[in-house]
Amino acid sequence: MAKHEDVKDGVIFPVGEKNDAYAQYFVGQSYLKTLIADPQVSVSVGNVTFEPGCRNNWHIHRDGFQLLLVTGGEGWYQEAGKPAQSLKAGDVIVTHDGVKHWHGATKDSWFEHIAITAGKPEWLEPVDDETYNKLDQ
Repeated sequence: MAKHEDVKDGVIFPVGEKNDAYAQYFVGQSYLKTLIADPQVSVSVGNVTFEPGCRNNWHIHRDGFQLLLVTGGEGWYQEAGKPAQSLKAGDVIVTHDGVKHWHGATKDSWFEHIAITAGKPEWLEPVDDETYNKLDQ
């Protein structure tokens, strides 16, 4: 059994459906539950859940930002040119406009965060297996 498998049961917010709309930008399976998608509000809020080993591609938020509120499991966050940061429930990440980064689960744990996002993402290359597998788990 994977670590933090209870995350898939929606400990705080519902896990949502398979994230098929963005599947091309992820390695592995993720799930998305949209919490706020109000056109009169300039941010979107979603609960993103990652199966063990799942991570999103490198990406940049243009004309905006992204805030990650980690609610469960264990994961990674990395900005280009910097070492990866280990994440666990209670951690908060602020990604400023134009910063290339990625985030996702560790190899052996489910991972969940609330993503508060403004602007438009520019999706880039996947985080390759060689880079990901070098991270201390």
